[in-house]
Amino acid sequence: MTILRTREPQVLPATAASLEPFRLMRDFLRWDPLRDLDLSTPSGTFMPSFDVKEGPDAYQFRADLPGIQEAELEISLEGNRLTVAGKREVEAAQEGERWHLAERSHGSFSRTFSLPEDVDSEKVVAELRNGVLTLMVPKRPEVRPKKISVSLG
Repeated sequence: MTILRTREPQVLPATAASLEPFRLMRDFLRWDPLRDLDLSTPSGTFMPSFDVKEGPDAYQFRADLPGIQEAELEISLEGNRLTVAGKREVEAAQEGERWHLAERSHGSFSRTFSLPEDVDSEKVVAELRNGVLTLMVPKRPEVRPKKISVSLG
């Protein structure tokens, strides 16, 4: 028995749009991936990263704190423990708004650093400018390295 095909099966070229998985789900399953997300809670805890470096006269701490105001920061130095704490609030949803993506982290944070004994806790300077916190923790003068000159005998 011979089977005759009168027509070849039609193969459509795959395009990027036709292979996009969320589009396939929406088209075939009538599924909206954004509808199932609960965006009323923060996506993660806010924990700023710090850069810490030592110079000859001071220790410098820098952290990116976008969206945090000076009043929302608390900086303390007890003994040799430097603590930076603060809070970034969640933006409240307004009536009629529908969130599609919420990636920024919110919430309270606290970072504590142990400092060497050579810091001058009375002269610490903190500055918040353009969302960047800079802390300068000076060393006491008596513990700074001193250059000793050598004389020819």
